[in-house]
Amino acid sequence: MTDQLTLGYSPCPNDTFIFYALVHGRVPLSHVSFAPPDLTDVETLNLWALQERLDVSKLSFHALGHVLDRYVLLAAGAALGRGCGPLLVTRPGRQPDLVGSRIAIPGVYTTAAMLLRLYAPQASRLQVLPFARIMGAVARGEVDYGVIIHESRFTYQEHGLVCLRDLGQWWEEETGLPIPLGCIAARRDLPAVALREIEGAIRESLLWARANPQACMAYVRAHAQEMSGTVLQSHIGLYVNDYSLDIGEEGRMALTEFLRRGRAAGIFPATAVEPWPWK
Repeated sequence: MTDQLTLGYSPCPNDTFIFYALVHGRVPLSHVSFAPPDLTDVETLNLWALQERLDVSKLSFHALGHVLDRYVLLAAGAALGRGCGPLLVTRPGRQPDLVGSRIAIPGVYTTAAMLLRLYAPQASRLQVLPFARIMGAVARGEVDYGVIIHESRFTYQEHGLVCLRDLGQWWEEETGLPIPLGCIAARRDLPAVALREIEGAIRESLLWARANPQACMAYVRAHAQEMSGTVLQSHIGLYVNDYSLDIGEEGRMALTEFLRRGRAAGIFPATAVEPWPWK
């Protein structure tokens, strides 16, 4: 291939940690090359995927369920695991009553939004806010509840909030499987040799980062905005794990169940397209 592929991922520490070596020339490539990456929030990447804007992109697994006719899942680079799901938070003393309540979500196509719909299908007054604004909106009473993601799970108590339900824990109790949060997807029409190299390159990039963590930190911190060093390390430790190297059989089972439940609830199109047909 001669044309450079477009690549997008979020500025969150797990993504910048994983992709540092790849975008800084530490991973050799034979069949593909990449243009400078687009770093933006995951909901923007989700919306771009609906427009087929990028060749390779970080996506919420929720968004993946809507674009499987155009994108395939890569087994490397995913955020998937246990004890790492979104939290439904509120102010202390509020009685649980999601019917008619104002609930902030971090994006229509986020996995957090889908888990809320599966957990509380009666919830209808959903309000999209950037994930970094949700805790403040709940604390100020602008919304009644918020579904928080990323590093917010480490800091919500500092905003005087309490966790009403850990939606990832709910998923694990319901299914016995890890929760699929985010993934790396590539255009379905890319050649199989390119897809294999991209997936392998992401895996090698993560292995390089694990072997040289301090070399990545300036890049990670530059995109982590005001995140403290302790929260940054906790973020990477929680969301970058062995599933990020390869989602494996258990990860595939989790995604299969995720897609099944989404289709049964009418959230995903009723398609039989496989997430990984090029394997």
